[in-house]
Amino acid sequence: MSYHPYVPEDFDAFWAGVVAEAKAEPLDFHRSLRPDWESPTHRVERIEFRGIQGHTLYGWLAFPHGGRRLPGFVWLPPYGLESRVPDEYGTREGMVSLSFNFHGRPAFHQEDYHQSRGYFALGSEEPETWIFKTMFQNAYLAARVLQAQIEVDEDRCAAAGMSQGGGMAIWLGAHCPIVRTVCADMPFLCGMNHVLAHHVYRYPLKELVDYGETIPLGLERIRHTVSYFDTLNQATRCKAPTLVGLGLKDPAAKPRGVESAFDALAGPKTLIKYEIGHDWHPDMVANNRNWMLGNL
Repeated sequence: MSYHPYVPEDFDAFWAGVVAEAKAEPLDFHRSLRPDWESPTHRVERIEFRGIQGHTLYGWLAFPHGGRRLPGFVWLPPYGLESRVPDEYGTREGMVSLSFNFHGRPAFHQEDYHQSRGYFALGSEEPETWIFKTMFQNAYLAARVLQAQIEVDEDRCAAAGMSQGGGMAIWLGAHCPIVRTVCADMPFLCGMNHVLAHHVYRYPLKELVDYGETIPLGLERIRHTVSYFDTLNQATRCKAPTLVGLGLKDPAAKPRGVESAFDALAGPKTLIKYEIGHDWHPDMVANNRNWMLGNL
């Protein structure tokens, strides 16, 4: 049985304001103009760009040697402070990709997740202050930066990611007209009104519960905040063609929640089920590439 969307009454007004702030930010980026990562298929350059409120963000741009006006995608990282590297999941044959570190770390920064380094609860008392508002706006700006590159066809841009990145790819599909198609593997934050109403035992989501127990009406306030970001609710506004990957053994992005978000998607869609937990699967490489190229 699927979860049902529970969209707040002022959802569209809230997100219109979020997007307006991101669109108002000046487009400002700089590339290293030299190869910065060994790749047999792509040239990889470091890129830095102006994020929301003028903060500098660091990432990389990968493109086939000599490529011009190719389809491209923003590659959004999973939860954590580390950067995604331009491996087989972050690049695709014949395509340009851009990824960045949400937290101002270097382009190839590596760091294992630890509860003490988590950020799930930051600003979660209100939708306007939750960290994921700023992160979404920076993802929106990354899409603008990708679109501006000479190697990219500005009319053929996508968003892709896994877990946190998969959820935020759907958010971009809902609110960013640059993004024409989406690949969302095991998207996070699906059906959180149901999830947070029961015992949460797994980090990093449990960071929210731990924090909520320390402030007055904490869990109620957090549930209100999350309702604006829940990928189930966001899916109702996502008209971009969307490929969703579901892990049948996934303990984090649980199948019921992911399938509910898939059901709620407003545009063309396909669901692929993988016999794995919350992890990468080699078939994602070809599946996502075929979906993006078929819809760009």
